[in-house]
Amino acid sequence: MQNNDFPKGATLVFGGSGGIGQGVATTFAASGSDVAVVYRAKKEVAERVAGEIGAMGRKCSIHAADVTDPKQIEAAVAAAIKEHGRIHTVVWAAGPVVEQVHLADTSLELWQKSINIEAHGFFNAFKATVEHLRTSGGGSYVHLGSAGHAWWPAKDGLSVAPKAANEALITGIAKEEGKNNIRANSVLVGVIEAGMFLELLKRGVFDQKWIDETQKLLCLKRWGKPEDIGRAAVYLATASYVTGQKINVSGGFGI
Repeated sequence: MQNNDFPKGATLVFGGSGGIGQGVATTFAASGSDVAVVYRAKKEVAERVAGEIGAMGRKCSIHAADVTDPKQIEAAVAAAIKEHGRIHTVVWAAGPVVEQVHLADTSLELWQKSINIEAHGFFNAFKATVEHLRTSGGGSYVHLGSAGHAWWPAKDGLSVAPKAANEALITGIAKEEGKNNIRANSVLVGVIEAGMFLELLKRGVFDQKWIDETQKLLCLKRWGKPEDIGRAAVYLATASYVTGQKINVSGGFGI
């Protein structure tokens, strides 16, 4: 899959070593973009992703940063720009494994951790990149949100609520930065057979009853793949007259 709509430069993927982020990074590469992967701790995974992208004939750099630390993000962004010359797309795929608890049972510590990583982290990434996008002719932000934004899933509040703050930020970026040829959109992510979902399955958080009930809510009777999210993200990154929008990639969950 080759896409000629990407300008010179790279797609910056925060969380590119995560289960879904890996698939997003490689999908952008397969679509014709060089990639800069930002990871927190999984250096070996980031290196493997870079190797896979290199085998496609695209350039990939990796950069370590804790997204809760603005200085670390600024350093990673500066290094990526130095490596690639320009960042044309910023993808937010970072986030923790989300504990599945009802809101009333959520500890303040867990709530603050989720807000700090998801909401503050994305704002840090925006602040570190927006001036570069302005002075480089524009670009786009693609936020990986939650399908729970449209249909609330029980016990998933630590994912849905912080990402809802980011959905508001995406709308604000679209409104305020359109004059600078900067677009902002979201992919609402459903149950994807990677990353957090597989980890929670392994822990036994999701039992057979949960699987059966969730499958009943899906129009498409399969779990999603990281590439499904990647293709939607590539579309939003290259659809030059689309901004402030959300694509629900959830197999028709809950409709």
